Amino acid sequence: MSSRELRIWGRSNSINVQKVLWCCGELDVPYERVDVGGPFGGNREPEYLRLNPNGLVPTISDGDFVLWESNAIVRYLAARHGMGTLCPEDLARRADADRWMDWQMSTLWANLRPVFIGLVRTPPQNRDRASIAAAIGKTAENLAVLDAHLAGRDYVVGTAFTMADIPVGATAYRWFSLDIERPPMRSLEAWSIS
Repeated sequence: MSSRELRIWGRSNSINVQKVLWCCGELDVPYERVDVGGPFGGNREPEYLRLNPNGLVPTISDGDFVLWESNAIVRYLAARHGMGTLCPEDLARRADADRWMDWQMSTLWANLRPVFIGLVRTPPQNRDRASIAAAIGKTAENLAVLDAHLAGRDYVVGTAFTMADIPVGATAYRWFSLDIERPPMRSLEAWSIS
């Protein structure tokens, strides 16, 4: 690996790692990925904790610069390699993208995560069905906000794909992949398959 090559630590089935990999794909940024976390372990090892004291994935190194937190990584890569495309140059459009990225992490994923954990990672006999149902309801409310926002728009921030579409899109993909009943959301569905 050259001193400037991007390295990504994290397993490819993590939603947060997927955001970073998607961003790299959109920007055609070469990288080396190292399996860490989940079944691969390694995220509690001292070497990894020096990079990311939280022990979570993803973590990147870009030369000597180390960064963790998936949405921060997407913002960094978009600004470094996609200013004017993935990262809007216009300050108001960039703030709009930032808003939706923050909303994805603080609101949407906060409500969808218990559904995902409950239905995908928890054995059926241990599932708290009432909690899962409540989280599905909250997530549907959140996604109704996004659905209304997307009406008449091609992407989260208007007519062009930006960094905002990546975390929101990765989360919507999880929602549509779950074996649950969902209310129809035509704008969200059209956006998620485009």
